[in-house]
Amino acid sequence: MRQDIVLVGLNHRTAGVDVRERFALAGHCAPETWAVPCADPVAEALILSTCNRVELLGVGADGGAVREHLLRSWAGARQAEPEELAPYLYEYHGAEAVRHLFAVAASLDSMVLGEPQILGQLKQAYRKSVESRATGVILNRLLHKAFSVAKRVRTETAVAANAVSISYAAVELARRIFGDMPKHRALLVGAGEMAELAAMHLLQAGIDEIVVVNRTRERAVELAKRFRGRAAGFEELQARIAEADIIITSTGSPEPVIRARDLRAVLKTRKNRPMFFIDIAVPRDIDPDVNGLDNVYLYDIDDLREVVEENLAGRREEAAKAGAILDEEVALFSRWLESLESQPTIVELVRRGERAAEEELARTLKRLGPLDESQRAAITAMAHAIAHKLNHDPIMFLKEDGMAREGAPARVNLVRRVFGLDAPHGRRGRGA
Repeated sequence: MRQDIVLVGLNHRTAGVDVRERFALAGHCAPETWAVPCADPVAEALILSTCNRVELLGVGADGGAVREHLLRSWAGARQAEPEELAPYLYEYHGAEAVRHLFAVAASLDSMVLGEPQILGQLKQAYRKSVESRATGVILNRLLHKAFSVAKRVRTETAVAANAVSISYAAVELARRIFGDMPKHRALLVGAGEMAELAAMHLLQAGIDEIVVVNRTRERAVELAKRFRGRAAGFEELQARIAEADIIITSTGSPEPVIRARDLRAVLKTRKNRPMFFIDIAVPRDIDPDVNGLDNVYLYDIDDLREVVEENLAGRREEAAKAGAILDEEVALFSRWLESLESQPTIVELVRRGERAAEEELARTLKRLGPLDESQRAAITAMAHAIAHKLNHDPIMFLKEDGMAREGAPARVNLVRRVFGLDAPHGRRGRGA
């Protein structure tokens, strides 16, 4: 049966950070919290939730029903109605969905064109889908193909050359604000991959001292040690904020970890020296209410667009080259997907041939009378060999790739009609 591939999502171009955090599914991807039940009409599913996008991929026989199931599951996980998603949504079906996924994997759809983090995030999303038993033949093949397409794009084009990351953009923004970075102190709240990248770029920008605060202190110690910094536990957050001029946050917390009420006392100790917060997490780590405080300047991930746009100009031509690779790979995957439609008919043909061989064999052996084992084996082998040879040409016809004039459905229908596979009791002539 033909299976449709459906992708629904929102990203940094269709929704602001407040909407993206409202509908983020980062907390609904593990087996125990999986948001998209794989039951009729959805046979397979994948959830990708990052700071810049939330996308759901589904496979099923009825594309329209799959879309509705994905949206209901998504909205339900966030205590919302599907209609609330509509203003920010995009959707792709079939080959367009495949192409979009390949573009995401190759970082051609990222805010920072060519950035490498998205591929790791997609691999993690796939791993969680597998652990949640939500993938099958089609998504397993599709995701592995997406990973190989991303590798091919990075190898055959320069789209990733000099690519930056969100963390780089955050540090670059800080450098533009402060100018002379060595005179200032930086605090990283969170100790994941984005914090690690931020630490590296802060050191390259000349920051003399970095402090890392994290809920898991061991991870903070590990990161601080690598970048010649200091580590602190989360209970020290306010004290460490008071010492810092630049605070970059990137935790995975579903709720803000810094609010205006936390900063009022801190500001008094700083005697009105300004503080710059750059929040690159989604959901956001810093409540927007801190914007109401004097001498506090807050930037979120959407404020990094100017830095990111400057980095894009030199790589747009390479992105066009990458688009040609995507077209080629989508065509190859579509042909494989189309070939799946012929598999049930091939199985029926093979079984039909084996059944005919056994029936004719029984009649022949009855007429021949007693035979020794070798004679019996030879006749049996001959009967099955004839059945296999007769099936060879129609099976090869079904397996023809997209070079054939007919599409897979037309070829399948033709073979089924010629061999009577859909007749009420099978159109079986003598010996068939």
